[in-house]
Amino acid sequence: MLAAYFDQFNIIRLITIQALFEDWPITFTNSSMMMVIAIMAILLLLKGDWLIPRRWQILMEIIYLNIRSVVRDNLGAPGEKYFPLVLSLFLYIGMLNILGLFPYIFTPTVHIVITFGLSLSILIGVILLGIIKFKWNFLSIFMPGGAPLALAFILVPIETLSYLSRALSLGLRLAANLTAGHLLFAIISGFTFTMLANGLFVLSLFPMLVMLFITILEMAVAIIQAYVFSLLTTIYLSDTIVLH
Repeated sequence: MLAAYFDQFNIIRLITIQALFEDWPITFTNSSMMMVIAIMAILLLLKGDWLIPRRWQILMEIIYLNIRSVVRDNLGAPGEKYFPLVLSLFLYIGMLNILGLFPYIFTPTVHIVITFGLSLSILIGVILLGIIKFKWNFLSIFMPGGAPLALAFILVPIETLSYLSRALSLGLRLAANLTAGHLLFAIISGFTFTMLANGLFVLSLFPMLVMLFITILEMAVAIIQAYVFSLLTTIYLSDTIVLH
């Protein structure tokens, strides 16, 4: 039974293409398919230039203004160049999370490999941009200001580990929250189906109501987690503008 709950997280190979190197085949999985579908859905939502805005266009404009406000509040005018990145992250992660709420739909963001890959890429990008702008002075963020130089051999490793752990925490937070919600929903839905199969229609109303509540909660979590990921990315990008 426990294995059945985790079946929804299985990655299935749909297409396999043999590459030049025999040991490195190119595979198109259900995870890849959902990523492509998410990008196509975002492009369709962004396609709207009506004189009188429709509902989707109004929604996209609200998202646009809110994310731009987040970037401006945390990065100021110099950080406007990062706005397309932050907006793209929010839309992409949010769309993947929302699509994953539909039955039999694979959710790539429940896999730590994917979320950690995103967060690690962001951290590497921040470090490279910081070094490009501040040269090797960027490494001063690993030594707290005003700290005695004698403590450098202790503080630098601690600060370095703390800084690098951002990638793990950023990706793990997203995957863990979504995984917990999906598992809870799968367990309760399985319990409800068992009750219905045994003819306990009246008693099954309670878990149905719980499932409805969890569905609404999961929709909120899907958006909130995308927002948190984008917000933390914006905060991390501040290191490329001003050294702390």
